[in-house]
Amino acid sequence: MDECLFCRIQKEDSPKVYEDELIVAFNDIAPKAPVHILIIPREHIVSAARITPEHGALLAHLWTKIPVIAKDAGLTDFRVVTNAGSGAGQSVDHLHFHLIGGGPLNIVL
Repeated sequence: MDECLFCRIQKEDSPKVYEDELIVAFNDIAPKAPVHILIIPREHIVSAARITPEHGALLAHLWTKIPVIAKDAGLTDFRVVTNAGSGAGQSVDHLHFHLIGGGPLNIVL
């Protein structure tokens, strides 16, 4: 999907905080916390609403890398959020996870 912003970013020679054969992580251009990293699968999946059982290994890999990415960013406490659909705040139609931390997160869920 060449028109997808995140598909383009993963292919560009832009700064990444982590990447491997399955996922890419990069700093959010409009951070909502002192540390705000976006983690995306290389595979284009529109949102969490489109996850299927076939994505299980990919998501297990992504979730095992989140603590590594957080530690490399200097985080011991952090939050991970994903939005599914524009009504939930998703602005790019590519599954992505927000890894945020580096200070108090005043919204308690």
